[in-house]
Amino acid sequence: MSDTGTLTWAAFEAAEPALAATVRERFGQYTHHALATLRKDGSPRLSGIEADFRDGELWLGMMPNSRKALDLRRDPRFSLLANPGAGTGMGGGDVRISGRAVEVTDPAEVARYAEEAGAPVPFHLFRVEPAEVVRTWVEGDEICFTTWRPGRAPRTLRRGNDDAPPREDG
Repeated sequence: MSDTGTLTWAAFEAAEPALAATVRERFGQYTHHALATLRKDGSPRLSGIEADFRDGELWLGMMPNSRKALDLRRDPRFSLLANPGAGTGMGGGDVRISGRAVEVTDPAEVARYAEEAGAPVPFHLFRVEPAEVVRTWVEGDEICFTTWRPGRAPRTLRRGNDDAPPREDG
């Protein structure tokens, strides 16, 4: 946890290293991903974005005054889906991170990030505070869902393509 009581990416990685590694690997397969934000009227907006794992954090950088940046300034809630890739193989499954995106406005921190990441300036920089991480994949004839939330152990549910209720691992 950070000093503000929110969960950082590093804290998630420390608490759930295997799931965090799977998430990072999945996001690392492609450069561009899908970010869902909330418009002023509350309707969803879906935008392309690059996600950057650096210095124990998950970062989102955006062009100046982009709609997605303005959405997050107004309402920091988001959901980020790793690019599923071509075809139906899913490259290890779908991975989604939801939570809050906190804008970093300290000029020194933004400049340091821009230098390390090679980001064009000016830009908006947001640090992710994960509130939910979900991995979905197919195993045999079952679809599997692992869900994590702060303060809880990951939970894995499996279900087949029938009327049987899902079953929980463990």
